[in-house]
Amino acid sequence: MQTPFKQTYFHGNRAELQLGDLIVVGNASNYGKQNQAKYIYLTATLDAAIWGAELALGSGKERIYLVEPTGPIEDDPNVTDKRFPGNPTLSYRSAEPFKVVGELCNWQGHAHEQVSAMKEALAKLAAQGIEAIED
Repeated sequence: MQTPFKQTYFHGNRAELQLGDLIVVGNASNYGKQNQAKYIYLTATLDAAIWGAELALGSGKERIYLVEPTGPIEDDPNVTDKRFPGNPTLSYRSAEPFKVVGELCNWQGHAHEQVSAMKEALAKLAAQGIEAIED
């Protein structure tokens, strides 16, 4: 007998979304030069989603959504094997939409110093022509 439960993942950003909305490719990326996104990203760890929300460009409220993929997902090559062999962050990407099934409203962000240090490191990479997300 099948169960209606699906694996739920996290997606951190600054967009204001509603239950049932679809997060799709083709929008400006939340990171780097804000190129048109070929993939959208999700994670099974809250910590990675928090980083996604904290590092997303824009002035909107940092948000973490619970999402379900509508199609296949694959390991995120931006972190898997480049920075974290074995994908301990459980970070994935897809070209198919994610359906918003909830929002996590009470979460603790990283210390201001940690976020500042991460943003400085990303700025240094950008100055060297290295994008944080390579599609």
